Amino acid sequence: MVNHNQSLYHEPRSPRSADRQIARHGLPNRRLPHPPLPRDRDRDPPPENPLAKQHSVSDYVAATGSPPNLKGFIFLETDRKHDLEAGVKDASGWEFPLMEVSWLRRIAEGKPRDGEGHGEEHKDLCLGIIPWAPLPSGAEAMQKYLDHVKEVAGEHVWPKIRGFRYLLQDKPHGTGLTDDFIDSLKLLRVPEEEKVTFIINHLCKPDLGVINTTDPSFIYWRTSIFALSACSKTYIKLSGGFSEMPDSLKKQDPNALFEALFPWLGVVLATFGPRRTMSGSDWPVCTVGVDEAWRKWKLLVERMCYMATMDPEDQAELFGGTALRAYGLTGFSLVF
Repeated sequence: MVNHNQSLYHEPRSPRSADRQIARHGLPNRRLPHPPLPRDRDRDPPPENPLAKQHSVSDYVAATGSPPNLKGFIFLETDRKHDLEAGVKDASGWEFPLMEVSWLRRIAEGKPRDGEGHGEEHKDLCLGIIPWAPLPSGAEAMQKYLDHVKEVAGEHVWPKIRGFRYLLQDKPHGTGLTDDFIDSLKLLRVPEEEKVTFIINHLCKPDLGVINTTDPSFIYWRTSIFALSACSKTYIKLSGGFSEMPDSLKKQDPNALFEALFPWLGVVLATFGPRRTMSGSDWPVCTVGVDEAWRKWKLLVERMCYMATMDPEDQAELFGGTALRAYGLTGFSLVF
């Protein structure tokens, strides 16, 4: 891939004077940072794993290179240890997800504890929060949990909560179709005549080690993406690619990465289009085994925009506008 200063790329204009304008690359949404909470997850990586340490807002800002048009991030919960049954019984099973919300409140209010790696100057970077929620537990438990989240988040931070996440990929088939799960979604006040907004992470996790587009796994993924894209309020993220690549591919330059991922990127753009696709890096997970992962992934997405002859308006959507709509963030305008 060419360097960022070559004419192949349209460099973003400098942001205008308004404080809340989003330029290209201005609104990344990704799972970041990693909170400095007690080790609580059954799947916590061993101490020698790079993800076992704290990944702070300061670390994130350094990883991005602090471009002037980077306005902030949307935080996705990090799968803290939880117990649905204990949560229903006495809320004890929600302890660690609520600790994560408390940590995010400190970030958003600029009131860190010692060693947390953020400060007053970082508080405006937290644009939105997607906490964990006990969706399979039903409406009554969900309401109790929401009350706890609202109390922990506080009056100032509660409006930043733009949705909830409960991971389904490792749960029994059909978990998301149970009456309790659906009743929990209805409790979140999605009008009966409207549809729930779904945001699919990580390109729907294809096997990026496949190089033959006639392979059954690629065909199955492509068919699924076409079906999912038919839902008008479903969005997809260009993120998480490094986690699905073989190690040999991770080490390639952005140009080679783009060539390898072209079949998948092409399907996503052909189905969802730039106005239902959003760029994200999955930082810091993307850093495992990858040098300058944030920069490499951004260059790959820029190359995709160029090859797709995407106009500045569509690029602004992919790098910011789509996320604004999907997460219901207001008070921003796009700068091309």
